[in-house]
Amino acid sequence: MDYFIIASILVFISAIFGYINVRFLKLPNTIGLMLITIVFTLAVFGISYFDDTLLTAEKYIISQIDFRTVLLDVMLSFLLFAGALHTNFEQLKVQRWPIFVFSTLGVLVSTFLVGTFMFYILQLFGLEVNFIYCLLFGSLISPTDPIAVLGILKQAGAPKNLETKIVGESLFNDGVGVVVFLTIFQLASSSTGEIDPFAILELFGVEVIGGILLGLLIGWITYRLMRSIDDYDIEVIITLAAVMMGTVVAQKFHLSAPLAMVTAGLVVGNDTVRHSAMSNTTEIYVDKFWELLDILLNTLLFVLIGMEMLVISFEFNYVIAGLVAIPVVLVCRYLSLLLPIKFFEKKLDFVPKTNLVMTWGGLRGGISIALALGLTQDMHRDLFLVITYVVVVFSIIVQGLTVGKLVKKVAGHAA
Repeated sequence: MDYFIIASILVFISAIFGYINVRFLKLPNTIGLMLITIVFTLAVFGISYFDDTLLTAEKYIISQIDFRTVLLDVMLSFLLFAGALHTNFEQLKVQRWPIFVFSTLGVLVSTFLVGTFMFYILQLFGLEVNFIYCLLFGSLISPTDPIAVLGILKQAGAPKNLETKIVGESLFNDGVGVVVFLTIFQLASSSTGEIDPFAILELFGVEVIGGILLGLLIGWITYRLMRSIDDYDIEVIITLAAVMMGTVVAQKFHLSAPLAMVTAGLVVGNDTVRHSAMSNTTEIYVDKFWELLDILLNTLLFVLIGMEMLVISFEFNYVIAGLVAIPVVLVCRYLSLLLPIKFFEKKLDFVPKTNLVMTWGGLRGGISIALALGLTQDMHRDLFLVITYVVVVFSIIVQGLTVGKLVKKVAGHAA
C-alpha cells in the first residue's frame, strides 16, 4: 500500500468522522474526532472476534505511519506557524515576560516535579524505573498543546489576555519541551553516564536561540518578498515555502524547527507587517489558506491519535499507573505556574483564578505521544506510552469538554 493510498484513506476517515461530529455530536472538532476514532477502534476490536479483516487493515495502516516523524518533522511546523500567524501580537508583546517564564522555567519545573513524583509512584506498583527515565516522561508530558486548546478557548469567549497567556505559552513550550526532552534523552542514552554541563548548555542554547534567530530571519525574508509584490497567489505560496524550507534548514543545522516556525509565524502575522506587506485580498487569502491547512492537519492528527491505541500494549499495571499520573501531572502543572503567576499578576492585571484555568486548560496532545513513541525499550517505552496515552485522552476529552465552562465562569466573575 503506497503513501498516497494511506493518505487518501486517512483523509476519507477524517471527513466521515468530521461529518458525524458536526452533524450529530456537535463537539469541538479536536475532541469529537478523537472520541469517534476511539469508539470506532474499540468497535473494530469487538468485530475482530467474529471477523478480523477490518482490524488487520487498520493495524496495517498505522504500522505504515511513523507517527513521531510525521508529527515532529512534518506536521508540527505547519500547525505552529498557522497558530502563531493568528495570535494577537500586541497582546503577546504585553504578556511576553510571563509567557517566556511559563514556557521555559514552567516546563523545567514541571519536568522535575512530574519525574520525581512518578519515580516514587511507579515503585509502589512494583515498577523499578530509573529516575532519569521518569524525568524523560516528565519532559514529554509537560508541554501543553496549542492545537488542542485554541479552538476551545475561542469558542468559550475567553478574555483576550487569558487566551494569549495560554496559547502563547503553548506555542513556545512545545519547542522548549522538545529541546528539554532531547537533552534528557541524550543524557539517558549516554553509555558513560557522565554529564557534561557545557554540552547540555550548548545543545539547549543552539536549539533554542538558533531556532528563534532562524525564525526571525525567515519571517523577515518572507516579509520583504511579500512587500515587494502584490499577487495573493504567489504570496500564499511564499508563506508555504517559508515553512517548508525553514523546517528543512532547521533540521539540517540541528536548530529547533518548532521555535523557528512559531517565531516566523509571529513576524508574518504581526499587524504592522500585515498592513505594510499585504493587501486586504492577500490577507484574506493567506489567513484562509492557513486556517484550512490547520483544520485539515488537526483533523488528521486527532484521528491518528485515536488510532494509535492499536499499537499500545495496555497492561493492567500500566493503565492504573496512567490513571494515577493524571492528577500528578495536573498538580505539578499547577505548582510550576504558582510562583510566576504570583510574581506577575499584580503588574499585568491577571484575571481571577488564572492558575486554575491555565492548569485545566493546558491540554496535552499529539506531541507528548510522538515523543513517547521515540523512547527506546530500555527506557520503558511501553510503560510510558500507555501512561502518556491515558493522560492525553483524559486531557483532550475530559479537560477539553469542561475547560470552556470554567473559562466562562471565570470570565463572568472578571466582568
